[in-house]
Amino acid sequence: MFPISEFLIYCFVTAYTPGANNLLSMSNAARLGFRRSVRFNLGITAGFLIVMCVCTLFSSALYTALPKLQPWMQALGAAYLLYLAWKMWRASADLETEGGHEASFLSGMVLQFMNPKIYIYAVTAMSLYILPVFHAPLALAAFTLVLTAIGASGSYVWALSGAAFCRFFARHTRGVNLAMALLLVYCALSLFH
Repeated sequence: MFPISEFLIYCFVTAYTPGANNLLSMSNAARLGFRRSVRFNLGITAGFLIVMCVCTLFSSALYTALPKLQPWMQALGAAYLLYLAWKMWRASADLETEGGHEASFLSGMVLQFMNPKIYIYAVTAMSLYILPVFHAPLALAAFTLVLTAIGASGSYVWALSGAAFCRFFARHTRGVNLAMALLLVYCALSLFH
């Protein structure tokens, strides 16, 4: 049975927590306004889709070719989620919105190929949640689109929020970090049910 709630919690926590995409989207929108930052976010979406396709093919091939790796991938994935939870709990509220260059489509797209967070996001989601249940190419393609939509949506939300999101984190850092960390711990523990 597919663990839909754990999958969605993992995807949204990963997509909406600070990372290169989200912080740069917020910074660009704060400096340039949302409308002028959209092309950067469209570049993020395009690059995100390409990376998700590559990671889906890689994860699927690895999972199919080496089924004995599944428990190891599960254990490593859970350890990674617990590490993320710890990092989230320890994170500070120092989100900078100054500096940077004009927000271009190409810079948003190229950023995705150097962003380790989305590779880990894709491989973890595929190996821990999707591949244990789904194997058909059409289902994997659909999940690739879902992962792209959720993952890239974080940058749009951060761009819309702009400087206001920075102030919210600064005022409620410990509470937000605790909530996110506990959700990640829940995702890690639910892998073993």
